[in-house]
Amino acid sequence: MHANSAGAVRITLAPRVDSDVIVVGGGPSGAAAAAHLARAGWQVLLLDRQAFPRDKVCGDFVGPVALEELAALGVTTRADYRASNIIRRAALYADGKPLIARPMPALDGLPDYGRCIPRLQLDAWILGAARDAGARVLERTSVLGVDSSGAVATVRVRTPDGERALTARLVVGADGSSSTVARALRGAPPPDASRIIAVRAYYEGDAGPEDQSDLYFSAESFPGYYWLFPTGRGIANVGVGMVLETFPPQTDHLRDMMLRLVESDPALRQRLGAARIVGKIVGWPLSTYDPSLPLVGDRIMLVGDAAGFINPLNGEGIQYALLSGRWAAEHAAPCLAHDACEAAALQPYADRVNRELRYDMAFAGLIVECIRNRHLNTLWLQLLKVIAARARVDPRYADVCGAVLAGLIPSHHALSPHIIGRTIDQALFSGVLAAGWTLLRGPRAVLTRTSSGAAVVRDAAAALARDPAGLLTWLTAVVMQGGELAAEATRSYLRAMTPRDHAAPGAPGAVRLTLPAPPS
Repeated sequence: MHANSAGAVRITLAPRVDSDVIVVGGGPSGAAAAAHLARAGWQVLLLDRQAFPRDKVCGDFVGPVALEELAALGVTTRADYRASNIIRRAALYADGKPLIARPMPALDGLPDYGRCIPRLQLDAWILGAARDAGARVLERTSVLGVDSSGAVATVRVRTPDGERALTARLVVGADGSSSTVARALRGAPPPDASRIIAVRAYYEGDAGPEDQSDLYFSAESFPGYYWLFPTGRGIANVGVGMVLETFPPQTDHLRDMMLRLVESDPALRQRLGAARIVGKIVGWPLSTYDPSLPLVGDRIMLVGDAAGFINPLNGEGIQYALLSGRWAAEHAAPCLAHDACEAAALQPYADRVNRELRYDMAFAGLIVECIRNRHLNTLWLQLLKVIAARARVDPRYADVCGAVLAGLIPSHHALSPHIIGRTIDQALFSGVLAAGWTLLRGPRAVLTRTSSGAAVVRDAAAALARDPAGLLTWLTAVVMQGGELAAEATRSYLRAMTPRDHAAPGAPGAVRLTLPAPPS
């Protein structure tokens, strides 16, 4: 309602819409956002191109932070959730040999375990929470395009009954790594350099402990890793993930690599025993976080995989999907209450994401950029062995490294003087120990070891010399990612020096805000 200079009263009516919010995508991020917004009283329409329950390529591991988010959604009260497999330990292997096995880190306010829940179940449970909260769900509905340039956002869809247009005051893009909503906002698909690819299969007959997940590394799998996550009752999720662009390029099909690793890795072969594949081997590309790309626009927000919230180091996505879905709801609510869903009004959500995740993603991104260089695989594997050797004798070191790898604590803990100093100490100790053992074995062993080391250096140098352009591209990416980490470290330090009304203690996203209700 407004008054003009003549004193006349002018009433402005908000445009009619099909829903306050349209959420595109019914996975964890979209269903979480829909549930939180619907609970606050907003009209929410969730669209998904598939019918639920439906499967999705994933390791199926749900960590402690994600479990807390599921509890807030009411999922953890389900009997079938409580029957899902609990993971209390994790083991690392390199080139078929055990490196370390430890309980999951215990952190204040978080469970000291995770769960392994097939996405066929998990996603259906979270979508059920959204329905229970009052969100309407349209399945088998494909989004053809999004136009947010007008007074309302228009979403063109194709349903089994034909094409139609739906309108909303806000669109939340939660439609995965190949997001239609993200392309409408950003204008282009993610670059290949920001993508990772994974394949997985379920094996029946897992002979290992059901409460232990295994991660495997080898020269063949770098820059990536393969895994085994037991889902219970002898079933295990086995897969391999790798960055899409490597130097030199990886020519093997990931499916073939996975089958070969299952047969050739002694540790994985021993655990699987006579286990056999049930179902198909399936794969999917994933986009990782790129801070240069927008997360919000006029009447658009991106969450989960659509926003690139995948940790490039460990492939973790469920935790960030659930967190970003809640954050989007918390920041969208006041915008809806004031009928202000322009990009500037939604920007606090993007600021929240950067505050909570950007440092961790930059740290992970720098490591991944380094290990893209497959010519140096021997060096990367040796560093992994050094870290594991230190973790075996230093519980605090092990807990910090494990918690950072799992995304449970901020990555800057891995750059503390304690961690860096202990890593250097261990590297020196391991080097001296190896040299001493070689000397004790006699001149022939010294000659063999020296020749082997020289051959590795010579081969790597020759390979790098054959492709100077590729080397330059790799070095440039490492420097740029290092600059991103340094810049974010500076921003984090300045934020820490600036008093805030509230701080997020403990796990990422621990602060919970009260959502403004819709006007009555």
